Amino acid sequence: MKKQNMKGPGGPGPRGMGAPEQPGKLLGRLARYIFKNYSIHIVIVVICIFVSVLANVQGTMFMKTLIDQYITPLLSADTPDFGPLAAAIARVACFYAIGVIATYTYNRIMINVSQGTLRNLRNDMFATMETLPIKYFDTHAHGDIMSIYTNDIDTLRQMISQSFPQLLSSVITIVSVLVSMLILNVPLTVVTLLMVAIMMTASRKLAGLSGKYFLEQQTNLGIVNGYIEEMMEGQKVVKVFCHEDESIRKFDELNDQLFTSADNANRFANILMPVVAQLGNVSYVICAMVGGILAINGIGSFTLGGLASFLTFNKSFNMPINQVSQQFNSIVMALAGAKRIFDLLDEKPEVDEGYVTLVNAKEENGVLTESDKRTGRWAWKHFHKAEGTTDYIELKGDMVLEDVDFGYNSNKIVLHDINMYAQPGQKIAFVGSTGAGKTTITNLLNRFYDIQKGKIRYDGINITKIKKDDLRRSMGIVLQDTNLFTATVMENIRYGKLDATDEEVIAAAKLANADGFIRRLPQGYNTLLRGNGANLSQGQRQLLSIARAAVADPPVLILDEATSSIDTRTEKLVQDGMDKLMEGRTTFVIAHRLSTVRNSDCIMVLEQGHIIERGSHGELLAQKGRYYQLYNG
Repeated sequence: MKKQNMKGPGGPGPRGMGAPEQPGKLLGRLARYIFKNYSIHIVIVVICIFVSVLANVQGTMFMKTLIDQYITPLLSADTPDFGPLAAAIARVACFYAIGVIATYTYNRIMINVSQGTLRNLRNDMFATMETLPIKYFDTHAHGDIMSIYTNDIDTLRQMISQSFPQLLSSVITIVSVLVSMLILNVPLTVVTLLMVAIMMTASRKLAGLSGKYFLEQQTNLGIVNGYIEEMMEGQKVVKVFCHEDESIRKFDELNDQLFTSADNANRFANILMPVVAQLGNVSYVICAMVGGILAINGIGSFTLGGLASFLTFNKSFNMPINQVSQQFNSIVMALAGAKRIFDLLDEKPEVDEGYVTLVNAKEENGVLTESDKRTGRWAWKHFHKAEGTTDYIELKGDMVLEDVDFGYNSNKIVLHDINMYAQPGQKIAFVGSTGAGKTTITNLLNRFYDIQKGKIRYDGINITKIKKDDLRRSMGIVLQDTNLFTATVMENIRYGKLDATDEEVIAAAKLANADGFIRRLPQGYNTLLRGNGANLSQGQRQLLSIARAAVADPPVLILDEATSSIDTRTEKLVQDGMDKLMEGRTTFVIAHRLSTVRNSDCIMVLEQGHIIERGSHGELLAQKGRYYQLYNG
């Protein structure tokens, strides 16, 4: 039975549904991640923000002195001297110039920090992704995974480069401005704080509503991306079955969900700023009226210069409150993205407890030993820790399955009591109806999945003791679904053996009968393939996949419908090459065309996860059972 690829809306929902758990914990983890590589940069940024804020506060505070000690005396002087005023203005200009330089510096540094952090995150995510088991990709929509690399990463970029510095600057501004206002006038400060409390209440309610919808927006965005990716991959199927209208209807439905959540999120986010800004204007007007009365009547030694400074501080105090409200939504949305990113980074990698390794081998005086050069012979290196000794077991390709039960999840077993014995050089074929469990068996041989019960032995060694990389290196696999990469034809074939020479690649292509069509390509073996070899036919792509397995020269071959997309005439030519490739190798063949398995040493007939018949082609025909029906059907 083929494993289910749970992609698109039909599969499990994207991660990140609902509010991010423990936002403080997420922020702390993100901060630690940033500090790990950019601690010095962050220290400089904090210093620059302090300098920028204090320079602006000092400049505003100086306005009181400027008006009361310089401008007001000049208004009543008979012969005004503007020299001291010019010097005072120059000092104010210096304050603001220092603030501008500091602001530019920390913004420039934060660009480097944000982009560098995102680069490191992408590197870590990709490295983690490469360690994950096949099951992860079978149960997660590919478009949703891509959304983590794009949309979720971009929300983090905005938070790191803009929201974090803005929040820190706002907090420092609020504290320093509050202290300055208290110095200037306590009653007006109390009025300002009362209005700020009203602003914070309004912003908290609006921000809570928008934050909820921003989370839904991120989730719906992942679903839409997954659906688009699924439709792009299956576009030919969509057109063949005239499914365009239904695809459009489904996309419209998903897109409407995204529209609704995004519309609600941005509606409340956009309302937030005008509401807070207007409340800030009300605060400014009240302070101007009350402060004017105090200054005109000289109550509390309050002067016009003090009023000018205080009103500027009032605006400066309201502005960071507005900015905090504005950045809150970006932070909530970024935390939703951060949760999905860290969820990916926290996925458990493929477990490999094996300790038996595959090495090049040579024979000296009848004893098998390890070689540091490629000899064409392989051996399993088995180190016995207790005794401190090492055994070398020649790799022959002897494969045994004993009483194997398996299910993709523990609640549903799909293979039952599988027993199989493949001796070196034998060709074992699996046949049966779709979903009988043929491909599943090959997935177990290379440990894409682990069995629930029983044992699989390879040259007498339990495969759980063999390192997965070495186990898979010993097998050449031609899958039913071919995958070609954005590279030349030569590089795609060499994927099976990275140190293969050009001559070895060409020999493998000839063996797979691919050399002829390759040489007819525009640049021959140097033709660049893109989009999974979209410019090649399915049969040509499969021939390249066979050549890729051939160049690896493995002792064991697994052919999963390897000739399913090749016409009958080409199949005969390829089969000759395949027969040469299979000589002396243990080969497992999955085929629906029973003509390709007639010369197999043993044919296993599977039905609903059970081996119901086994034997040679002639023996099975003589039984007139299920194989007989399939062959004559």
